[in-house]
Amino acid sequence: MTSLFEEISDPTPDDVPVNRVAITVNGQKRTADVEPRLLLAHFLRQGLKLTGTHTGCDTTNCGACTVLMDGKPVKSCTVLAVQAEGREVVTVEGMASGSELDSVQEGFKDEHALQCGFCTPGMMLAARALLNENPDPTEDEVRFALSGNLCRCTGYQNIVKAVLWAAAKDRGEDPTQAVEKYTAKQKGANQ
Repeated sequence: MTSLFEEISDPTPDDVPVNRVAITVNGQKRTADVEPRLLLAHFLRQGLKLTGTHTGCDTTNCGACTVLMDGKPVKSCTVLAVQAEGREVVTVEGMASGSELDSVQEGFKDEHALQCGFCTPGMMLAARALLNENPDPTEDEVRFALSGNLCRCTGYQNIVKAVLWAAAKDRGEDPTQAVEKYTAKQKGANQ
């Protein structure tokens, strides 16, 4: 035994139905037999050990469990794994390619858009979905796109800056200038 705690559960009764699902997760096709009631968040975290998908509220309020399903942000705590059959799911682990971070991940790092980090994976995936559809969002569009994701630490300023940073980088512009422009606008609004 390698841990101080080992969960002991009764074996699954033979009469519990299972469904075979084939889901492409982070570019890799994964097939598993799952109970029809298994949530996608639990399939990802416990089944595939992709623990970047966090579960906070289990009611879709916090957004910590946000993943992309066929490019759209979904709250995986209220999506059943069987509903993801034949779909493409991207988790925070699938955002980077090799040793290259996604521009959103870079923006969050460079603009200090996290504190405790619990909401960060869901925020980043919601931001990526926005930038995939709208490569030049306004501050209001960023805030609206992230409105389903709660952060209890940061106050959102640096998160917005991080998304605008990533948008500028994706467009081939200087991300620092985009953030400076946003910061100057904020200072002007606060005077």
